[in-house]
Amino acid sequence: MPRSPETIELLLTRRSAKALTMVEPGPDESELQTILTAGARVPDHGKLAPWRFIRFRGEARAQFGAALARIYAAAQPGATEDQIAFEANRLVRAPVVVAVISRVTPGIKIPEWEQLLSAGAVCQNMLVAATALGYGAQWLTEWYAFDGEVNRVLGLAENEKVAGYLYFGSESVPKDERPRPELSAITSDWTPAR
Repeated sequence: MPRSPETIELLLTRRSAKALTMVEPGPDESELQTILTAGARVPDHGKLAPWRFIRFRGEARAQFGAALARIYAAAQPGATEDQIAFEANRLVRAPVVVAVISRVTPGIKIPEWEQLLSAGAVCQNMLVAATALGYGAQWLTEWYAFDGEVNRVLGLAENEKVAGYLYFGSESVPKDERPRPELSAITSDWTPAR
């Protein structure tokens, strides 16, 4: 199998961009299809595809933001106008947003945990693909990823949850590096018990 030093370099240097600093352009239709296809290429025990995608582009971002603002204001009666406006503009921070929806099938031989992990792998593959295409990408799970009313607006089924909202766009500022764990602190060799 051929080696790919460029892939290794990308994996070793990939860093999330901040949705707040993303600008146009975002991925076009062809690039977005590539990102989604990369997401769907993850390990998937049982070939269940225990995930799906909801895309937010153009006006849909502001329309969904209006629903977020309404839900937030109802849940937070003391919220200021600025806070409500922030919620309304959440998805317009980036040109393209994709919600990755985890959909677990309970009571089958494939453990639910594996199905959830597969959805997480989808998110990571999509971040790497977007970065490889030259875009900034960020995976967020803020309050609206866990809110029952938001899930209703999304049309989620009983067995579905938001694995994350993935924001894609061009970067307007350089990314800063963050501290990473020392491998020696998180790696051990297994030895049999005595």
